[in-house]
Amino acid sequence: MDTQHKKRNIAIYIPLILVIGLSILFGHRLISGANEKALPSNLIEKSAPSLTLEKLEGSQRGNIQTNSLDGKVSLVNIWASWCGPCRLEHPIIVDLKAQKPDLQIVGINIRDKKDNALAFLNELGNPYDLIGIDPKGRSMVEWGGYGVPETFIVNKEGIIVYKHVGPINETIMKKTIMPLINTLM
Repeated sequence: MDTQHKKRNIAIYIPLILVIGLSILFGHRLISGANEKALPSNLIEKSAPSLTLEKLEGSQRGNIQTNSLDGKVSLVNIWASWCGPCRLEHPIIVDLKAQKPDLQIVGINIRDKKDNALAFLNELGNPYDLIGIDPKGRSMVEWGGYGVPETFIVNKEGIIVYKHVGPINETIMKKTIMPLINTLM
């Protein structure tokens, strides 16, 4: 009886141990920035998907159309105000705009309330040249996105040359994104 009781007690802790282990793994991946190669994009080296998104009212920025990306190096950032990792990466994108004012930064706001999105930008700053809203998240699917945040770099010819899944951190910006942008510009 004692042996069965001990086995039952151990069995109770197995799910807890699994949940804690997965939480630690997920938390580490979230904070460190996901490996963009882990979730490859079929759109790398292909034309950026067609876009027609209404602008985020009150943002004083224009609508996003397919031709919005033509002739300019663009960083396209899919984000939402309710997304914690988006909040973490946002200051890095604001700093990027300050360092590279000629870089076109395009925001696609996904499944968000307009007031919440505007409050987010008013609080943290608005680095976006264009901000489109997508209440149903369709554009994220068209871009091959898995969730928020996701970031793409599009060259002057409208070709996607890079995709990053998860929040951008200082290391990713310094070692990967900034050198690529410098090369393209």
